[in-house]
Amino acid sequence: MSDDFHVHGPHDHELEHVSHHNSSHSFANQIAVTTAILATIGALYSYMGGATQANSMLYKNNAAIAKTEASDQWNYYQAKNNRQNLNLLALDLLPENKRSSYEKMAGRYEQEKEEIKAKAEALEKESVEWNHRSDEQMHLHHRWAQATTVIQVAISMAAISLLTRKRWLEWLMWGLSGVGVISGIFAILQI
Repeated sequence: MSDDFHVHGPHDHELEHVSHHNSSHSFANQIAVTTAILATIGALYSYMGGATQANSMLYKNNAAIAKTEASDQWNYYQAKNNRQNLNLLALDLLPENKRSSYEKMAGRYEQEKEEIKAKAEALEKESVEWNHRSDEQMHLHHRWAQATTVIQVAISMAAISLLTRKRWLEWLMWGLSGVGVISGIFAILQI
């Protein structure tokens, strides 16, 4: 026997040919790799969707806190207003020689009310800004959720196409994959 010469049997030749040229094997590998890539993309999209939803809730909470603080300031403003009104009433009821301290207090209350009013208005504005930021984050959350859903459907189509060996399902998977990736790009760009 020579080491330079090796004879393959017909069965060996057929196995070698199938392993190198089998389109169904190549099809399965392509779908498997695509599914892994889509699952990774889907996981990233899902994470971003959860993060934007958490941000939205946090911002909504901040808006509620600012609104509550503004309400507290308006209540404080009203209390100062009531005290000022009582002092002004006292000015009408008291004799001239006892009015000076009540005039000073009424003036002080007027100044304090302006400071309280400015703080309350600033807190209301802050609440509106937090609400706006929350709405933006919720919009992004919806974009991420849409992208994740489309990617998940594409993964399902990959599995079905692998099981049925239907090329049109593979093309559907590719189309859905493209739509999912584009939806994710829209979310990244905050569109």
